[in-house]
Amino acid sequence: MTVKEIFSQLRYMIIPTIDQIGELRNFETLKIDILAGVTVALVLVPQSMAYAQLAGLPPYYGLYASFLPPMVAAIFGSSRQLATGPVAVVSLMTAASLEPIAGLGSEGFLVYATLLAIMVGVFQLSLGLFRLGVLVDFLSHPVVVGFTAAGAIIIGTSQLSKLFGVTVEKAEHHYETVYHMLQAALTDTHWPTLFFAILSLAIMVGVKKWRPTLPVVLIAVVVSTIISKLTGFAEHGGAIVGDIPKGLPGISIPEFNFEIISQLATSAVVISLVGFMEAISIAKAMAARTRQRLDANQELVGQGLSNITSGLFSGYPVSGSFSRSAVNIDAGARTGFSSIVTGIMVGITLLFLTPLLYHLPQATLASVIIMAVLGLIKFKPIKHAWKAEKHDGIVAVVTFVLTLVMAPHLDRGILIGVLLSMAFFIYRTMRPRFATVARYHDGTFRDLLIHPELEACKNIVVIRFDMSLYYANAGFFETEVLRIFADHPDAKFIILDAEGINMLDSTGQMVLTQLSERLEKAGVIFLVARMKRPFMQTMYRTGTIGANADERFFSRLTFALAYAWTDLECDQCDNGKNCPYRVSVAKRLYEEREGIENDDKAVGSTA
Repeated sequence: MTVKEIFSQLRYMIIPTIDQIGELRNFETLKIDILAGVTVALVLVPQSMAYAQLAGLPPYYGLYASFLPPMVAAIFGSSRQLATGPVAVVSLMTAASLEPIAGLGSEGFLVYATLLAIMVGVFQLSLGLFRLGVLVDFLSHPVVVGFTAAGAIIIGTSQLSKLFGVTVEKAEHHYETVYHMLQAALTDTHWPTLFFAILSLAIMVGVKKWRPTLPVVLIAVVVSTIISKLTGFAEHGGAIVGDIPKGLPGISIPEFNFEIISQLATSAVVISLVGFMEAISIAKAMAARTRQRLDANQELVGQGLSNITSGLFSGYPVSGSFSRSAVNIDAGARTGFSSIVTGIMVGITLLFLTPLLYHLPQATLASVIIMAVLGLIKFKPIKHAWKAEKHDGIVAVVTFVLTLVMAPHLDRGILIGVLLSMAFFIYRTMRPRFATVARYHDGTFRDLLIHPELEACKNIVVIRFDMSLYYANAGFFETEVLRIFADHPDAKFIILDAEGINMLDSTGQMVLTQLSERLEKAGVIFLVARMKRPFMQTMYRTGTIGANADERFFSRLTFALAYAWTDLECDQCDNGKNCPYRVSVAKRLYEEREGIENDDKAVGSTA
């Protein structure tokens, strides 16, 4: 793709935004979007500070990541209601990625966080511009389910030190750190800190139950901040947010150290895919609700540019938020302008309101995080995956367990999950269902293993292969056909019902050709019926089917059977009296085939 084509693509990406600007001429739409944007900001301001703390960054880094990125994502993305900004899982993965190369809270840690955001953004933007959004599909649902549940547990337990007001050394594994933390909590709990944690949780749970439309997070933050200031919580050893730099973040390009980039590369790719998976899942759910157009590649561009912007303006990696997107759409947001209003409100907070947050207890922010991730700890999806396909259940469970055990190295758990998922898929396609079928009483063909009572013709064997025929299973297919040949010594015809073969590669085509030649030398004719268009295109492109060599391919199974019956003169065989198709019927079908097959066969019209 040339530079000109990339800019042309970029221009195309912002056309939906131009359309939305026209809709804002409607005063009702403008008013609703402004109210929705303000509502989301009331949730975002305290939540973003909490997530920055989870990422190992000062709370105001969350505000920086919530200022411009939501606006950029709204302008260049395709979803109108997706609320972009700091999220729990991406924040946790950011901390896990940076801890091995920089001390928590150090200057290098802060710089590398912005560099990581730019790397994530560049990768997402590249996928979007080159229309490679399909790569996200490698993160299968079982992997995401297992990782999300484990990640939520890790996120929640990582806040225990702030709930109890204790400090412990980080161990090699997260579960060891949690164990030491609980031991410290038994003897050294800071009771005022625990009080604020319980108070904040009680406020959020209570208000959510009795008045769910109110901004529960904001209420908890305001109440705990006021009590913290009045009681002198900080003077009694309590941890508070403290000073937040006043003003908007300036543009700052981090130093591109190639050694650090190479260390962060894997984490950047994983965060890019996980973050976008979360964003696009939310966007799809809202698009189904609003019946609006959604383009995954365009959304990748929006998310990519928002991450680049976050990194350039002292933020860290961001993604679409489920909770804030729900608030946005429930508030009636109609266009992306609501996200622009949200960004403006965050900017106003940075300019004028940061002194009000000085006495905010960090225990309250920890409570906000715990409340946000409680809903992510779900085991029903893992159970459902197990019921649907045991291999998927295994992938979900393994991803869940390994993510917990290997934390803080979260990328390892998810990468192993992806590889295991792909391995199981390849294994299933290597040994797909291969059936010998016979005619059922309703005229369809059923598997003889399931219906052993069915009577099959000893001269004509019909087989079915329920998978694309490609290099990984071509050998299995050949072995099974030769087994059928050996088990049916009287067979004169073997008919392949190819309806289940969606794709045929060069190895599959070669095996079919060689099988046909070997069987013909042994006196058995190999016929193929109900081929799909991709199947026939491969056969024509490779020259397997020519002007005079295509009589062994039939668009309908009845035509293939009629051809075989006519050749065998079935009324002379032992089963002639019981055969549902006597020779007269076979001849009629064969003649009918001559008139239809010429049009059907060449394009595989049964597709």
